[in-house]
Amino acid sequence: MSADEAKAAGTEGASLAGAGAGGAAADAAERPPTIPADELARLTDEIVAALKTVYDPEIPADLYELGLIYKVGIDDDRMVTIDMTLTTPNCPSAAELPGEVRNAVVGVSGVREAKVNIVWDPPWDPSRMSDEARTVLDMW
Repeated sequence: MSADEAKAAGTEGASLAGAGAGGAAADAAERPPTIPADELARLTDEIVAALKTVYDPEIPADLYELGLIYKVGIDDDRMVTIDMTLTTPNCPSAAELPGEVRNAVVGVSGVREAKVNIVWDPPWDPSRMSDEARTVLDMW
């Protein structure tokens, strides 16, 4: 998958500094990113590849193709923040999957650290799955 496809799927290569309030956030938003574009593209591609190695143990498809990864942010300090969800709040793997996602992403060369947030809005539904996941699960 290309960096453009990854960005369309929710991978962002922008600073997350603007999430706070105040003038510092505005100043951070005006500064150009310190990660060169080619390096950011490489990081994006490798993070997506790493995410595709994490499988739900009950479903024979990876979390990325299932549409469980909602957002990936890479800040200028190479801290990666991932917003993900689960197929259901009662998912039996809820305790393990965020750690597996974090471990996969910190294994990417150039990533300083990773933080995984579980989010429930919007709720996951099968329409979020890629064609690849639909094929694996025979859900056409």
